[in-house]
Amino acid sequence: MLGFPAAVAAGYVPVKIFLDMPAEFSLGALPGWVLVDLAGYLVAGLVLLLGSLATLFRATAGAVLLGLGALLAIGALLTEPLSVGVPPARFADAMFTHGGFAMADRVGLAALAVLVLVLAFLPPTFRYLRYRASVLPVLSGQGAYSPRSW
Repeated sequence: MLGFPAAVAAGYVPVKIFLDMPAEFSLGALPGWVLVDLAGYLVAGLVLLLGSLATLFRATAGAVLLGLGALLAIGALLTEPLSVGVPPARFADAMFTHGGFAMADRVGLAALAVLVLVLAFLPPTFRYLRYRASVLPVLSGQGAYSPRSW
């Protein structure tokens, strides 16, 4: 269930940047590393969303997708200062002093991504996803319909 908020937090970063971009500015004018970082956030959000939906239907692949999405989100968070061209300590200082909701979103994403990564690969998670309830016939017992009674 933590995958849904992590997917929203990962998708918020590029959407906010796209919406705040001036009309006369295009994506082609951005440096390549910034585009890679924004794509990393978008892909992480999509993979986290797909993994969350898959785990609702008790698919084992959902846990793997959640782990992969969490790794992508952590990677996007770590490469963001490098894509802008500032040292990570200076980027973190600027985020915590002038970041506002963007800072809270990134801190929340970091916490959620680590939690999702750990919880997705725990053995009880895979046991839960692999468990299938036994299917009992609708009619059972002595008076049940049997094809041999014809």
